[in-house]
Amino acid sequence: MGTNGSTMLEPLRQGLPPVDPTAVSGSASCALPARYEAVRGARSFTRSTLSQWGLDERFDDVALVVSELVTNALRHALPDDARATTGEPEAPVRLHLMRWSTRLVCAVRDPSEDRPGGSFTPERTDENCDLESGRGLFLVDSYSDGWGWHPLAGRLTGKVVWALFMLQD
Repeated sequence: MGTNGSTMLEPLRQGLPPVDPTAVSGSASCALPARYEAVRGARSFTRSTLSQWGLDERFDDVALVVSELVTNALRHALPDDARATTGEPEAPVRLHLMRWSTRLVCAVRDPSEDRPGGSFTPERTDENCDLESGRGLFLVDSYSDGWGWHPLAGRLTGKVVWALFMLQD
């Protein structure tokens, strides 16, 4: 991974679980257009990346979480007119997959600074699991080993929502 890749991931690392950024054994990212068809592309990207990393057996859980995070980003983070715009210089949503020896993180960056899922927190799933936004994050919470979010720092505006998966040694 070149220096471009590491500086691109730096804003993500600031809010990820405590892991040694130099120990990343693999990372990949893809830009997603502001259209709901992007969810299919995110799943396809996840399948090919996990296959390259020898993690095919984790695809179902990871793809479900990726689908929810990307859908939430597209549904809640983009203004209505952004979905209609074509020819944007940079896609507004970006999916990152990062692998360490014992964990995998999928992170979705979007331009909104609003907290994901409104009032949903893992401790408050009961009252929110029947709300559409709460249900997606309830699935993320159920299928991953942890998740969180943080606003981007520096020149970048928006946030990153991430989910952690523990891997077998």
